[in-house]
Formats: sequence, structure tokens, C-alpha cells
Amino acid sequence: MPDIIHLLPDSIANQIAAGEVIQRPASVVKELIENSLDAGATHITLSVKDAGRTFIQVIDDGKGMSATDLRMAFERHATSKIKNADDLFSLTTMGFRGEALPSIAAISHIEVKSRREEDELGSLLVISGSTVEKQEMIAAGTGTSITVKNIFFNVPARRKFLKSNETERRNIFTEFERIVLVNPEVEFTLIENGIETLHLPKTGLRQRIVQIEGKNTNQQLIEINEETTLGKIHGYVTRPEFARKGKVNQFFFVNNRYIRHPYFHRAVAMAFEPLIGASEKPGYYIYFEVNPDTIDVNIHPTKTEVKFENEQALWQILMVTVKESLGKFNAIPTIDFDRDDAPEIPIYNPSHSPSMPKVNIDPAYNPFHNHRSETSKQSVPAFGWEQLYKGFEKEKELHLEGESDNVTLFRPAGSDRNLPETELFPEHYQYKQKYILTSVKSGLMIIDQHRAHVRILFDKYLEQIKSKKGVSQRVLFPEILDLSASEAAALPSIMDDLEALGFELSDLGNNSFAVQAVPSEIENADSAMLIRSMIGKSMETGSDVKSEIRESIALSLALMTAIPYGNTLTSEEMLLIVSQLFASPLPTYTPDGQTVVSVITDAELEKKMQ
Repeated sequence: MPDIIHLLPDSIANQIAAGEVIQRPASVVKELIENSLDAGATHITLSVKDAGRTFIQVIDDGKGMSATDLRMAFERHATSKIKNADDLFSLTTMGFRGEALPSIAAISHIEVKSRREEDELGSLLVISGSTVEKQEMIAAGTGTSITVKNIFFNVPARRKFLKSNETERRNIFTEFERIVLVNPEVEFTLIENGIETLHLPKTGLRQRIVQIEGKNTNQQLIEINEETTLGKIHGYVTRPEFARKGKVNQFFFVNNRYIRHPYFHRAVAMAFEPLIGASEKPGYYIYFEVNPDTIDVNIHPTKTEVKFENEQALWQILMVTVKESLGKFNAIPTIDFDRDDAPEIPIYNPSHSPSMPKVNIDPAYNPFHNHRSETSKQSVPAFGWEQLYKGFEKEKELHLEGESDNVTLFRPAGSDRNLPETELFPEHYQYKQKYILTSVKSGLMIIDQHRAHVRILFDKYLEQIKSKKGVSQRVLFPEILDLSASEAAALPSIMDDLEALGFELSDLGNNSFAVQAVPSEIENADSAMLIRSMIGKSMETGSDVKSEIRESIALSLALMTAIPYGNTLTSEEMLLIVSQLFASPLPTYTPDGQTVVSVITDAELEKKMQ
């Protein structure tokens, strides 16, 4: 019987490794740009076509590779960063496993051009599906240019699971954003389908954040900075008043590497807890610089998860640092005594006794007389004060009698014989400006007024999007909407639906847009915040199903524009809400699953009264 265990061919092993490292075009972008950074590049250009499906190119001005190094770079586990096992615990570079390039080569067509500064000629290497097709000497500039074409061309099962162009484009922007935020000293250029969409010159950290997230971000940032024996924590958090319920920018970086860390996120959230609502989220850009010996980055293929040796101590330092910065930069409301219009407070002088203030009065003045006293000798017009106050006391008494929401609890016997039933027993009552109470056959129905309005508006907006019958209302002064690079990348996927609702946007360039028109149903709402919320909701959904994206947009707009708690409703408004609610196909729950209607049965009421 023959042996059944055998070694896998390199081509298959590389495809298996590609399944761990290369999940989508954004993974290729991440690995190639990190290689350019490790090569010491100061200018990196990223070009993509068809959201990276057919073309990805990264050009850098790094130190380049020799012909031998170029060929070795595509061998499995070939790396320039590790020479012995101890090097695994002192990593300061990005890629180190030596799996990225061979994994990319296994599922695409690759063309690489590279030249070192000391060489006269560069090298060209062409690989297709792990097979080297050509290698020759060519004329090339200093640095490296890698072109990846037709990703997953030989793995159709993987290619089938790629999302729409909008989603893949958004994922590329997300990876690009994480890299540029931690490398402000490097110049980046992004070209999409032959058009330059983003250019980020060399700058400082704060300016790089503003370049990516928009001009309005600058006024939102509060600096944090703390250095201890365990490491250095620095960066920025957003002011509490700019916390949002939707998607916000939250970034952790360790030694110039983006990471996810829910435990540290909780430390930041606790620092903000007294200053923001329970459902609001703060934004932050926090950078850790620690000894490489105290962290382990080799626990996940994409290296986005990191183990810290002193995790609990760093947690405490992070929370205290954020709290201190919020207080230092007056994020907590305080009384300001330095205002220009504040009254001048005199300096206390114990040797000087204050004088009694004097008030000049006219003891003969009577406002109800048509003329002043003889001492003034000046005539005044007659205002008829007696007529103004005539009947005032009687009206006040009537007003006090009717001050219980126009509902008389006790009426004299026989006084209600000629009154209509709707006046004796109003259909709906509002309780604490939050709930609508109404009597039904089975008992007492309680309706949450805000959630009911969300349900009504959701159905209305969803129908407008589907039928494209939203009515626009032009605004007198267009509002400027500054988006981050990732938000601007997500906007085209929902632009048609925004226009169907009644929004009208004009592109101003540099990820800025002018809101020219809004839906006619929206009154006194922050249109820019509404649009950002809908973009964030769409990005969080991350779905390619058009119906799901539309539902996400409709829900986001409904939540922002529904009647808030605390609003007093008239009988007509309550009647309208109840009638529209029960015209909905699903009146008992909001689109996100919250209860709208609850009924207390007669039996439950009788049991409580026993």
C-alpha cells in the first residue's frame, strides 16, 4: 500500500497562504505599501483600476533590490528582517514573515521593476501564478514598481466572493487611511482609474489627520501626551461635543502599526463616560510607542491583533492620560471669568468702608394716574390701565380651573348627558411626553411616540427611495459637507438613494460637497450631520445588497428626524401618529427591532388593584 502523506507543491502551498494573507484587493494594497515603507520610501504612489480587481500598482522611491534579491523576494519565508529566532521579539518593521509577495504571486499576474541607487540598470521580473515567465535587466528609476493584475484569476471560487466595486474601493481606502495616518513624514498619492483622487504631502501628525478627515476636524482635536517607563502614549481625541452615535474614527497604533484593541477602547470610553451620552462614541487617534520586546505581533496573519506584556498598567495610564487631557483643554464645562463682557470686580481694600447705595425714587408717582404729580409738572398720555386689567382676575381663575391637561376627573351628576362621547373620553393621552396611552378592547395600549414615528418615517423614506418620489427643497445658503477619504469613497454607492430622498449635492473637490437641497419634510435639521450619519450607517452595514443599503439609509434618516422624547403632542397629532402607525405592515417593532407597542390587559390591571 503506497504512502498517503506527501509534501504540497509550492504553488498550492502559496495559494493556501494567500487565503490567510490575501483576502481582497485591499490586502494586496496593504502588503505592498508596507514593503515600500520598510524600504525607506519617502514618496509612494498607489494606482488602482476597477477597485483593484484588474490592476494595482505601487511605485516608491525606496532603496530598491538587486536582481538576486528580486528573485528571492518571491520565495516562501524569504525576508530581510529576521536572521535568528531572537529577532522575532524585537520587530520594528511591517512585513517579516516572507509570505506576502509569494502569496500575491500565486493568485495574480505580477510585474516588478526595481533598481538600487548604486546600480546602473534595474531588474524586471514577470510572474504568473507562481511561475516565473521572464527576468531581465532594464533601464529603471531608483526604487521599486510592483504591478498586480487580475487578482484571483486562477482561483475562481475566491474571486466569486469579492464584493461590489464600491465595497472593495471602500476597503482599499480604509487600509490606505490606516497607513497614511501613521506615516505623516511620507508623501502619498492615490490614483483611481487614471485620475488622481488624493495627494498627501509630507506634514505633521495633526495636519495629516486633517488632510484625511477634513478641515473641520482640526477644531475637534485634543492632544494627549504621556511618557512613562512602560512606553509613550500620544495622539489626539475628539472633543466630547463632537461624539456621534454613528460611525466614528477610532484608531490605535503600536510602533507605527495599526491594531484593534477592545480592552484599550474601553479605557478611552470610560474617560469620556461622564461627558457624553450612553449611545455616543468618541473619536480618537492614539499612538503607543513601547519596547518591541514587550509585545507580540505574531498572533494573527494580518498582524492587527497584538499582545502586550503590561496590558493592565497601560490601560490605567491610557485612561488617566485621556481624562487629564479632557480637563486640561477645558473639555469639561467651567465658569469662565475672563470674558470680555464680564463685570469688573473691584479689589478688596480693608481700610475703605463701602458707602450705602442710594436709590432715587418719586414717592408721588402712580402709574394708574393719567398725569404725574404736581412736582413733575409734565403731562403723559393716557394709557387706560383700568381697561387693560379689567376682568383679569376672573380669567386667571378660569385658567387655573382648566390646568390639568383639559381633562376633568370629576363632573357633577347629570352634567354629561348632552356632551359627545369623544369629549367625555378622549381617545389618546400623552404620558410624560414619552408615551401615548389609548384604550383598546383587551386593555390599555402604550405606544412609544419616538419609536412609532421612526417606524412611520422609515416606511415613508424607504418608499420614496424605491419610487424616487422624494420632494426637494432648495436651501438659501448651501451647507458645506467635508468628508474623510473613506466617507467620500462610500458616498457614490448611496448617492442615487440620497437624490431619491430629495438631497442634492454638488462636488467642490477635495472631498468637499455643498448641500444644495434637502427633503421637504426635514425642518431645522443639520443636513450635513444627516448625510454623514447615513454614510456611516452604510459603511457599518458593509452590504452589497441594494435593498439592505436602502433600508440602512432610510432608518438612519428616520432616527435623526423622528419626534424626540419630551415633545408635547396635541390630540390631533397623537391621533395622526396612531393611525399612521397601524397602517404600517409591521407596527409593533421599529426596523432595528425595538418594541413600539405594548398592551396591559384588563386582567393585569385588575390584579394590580387587588
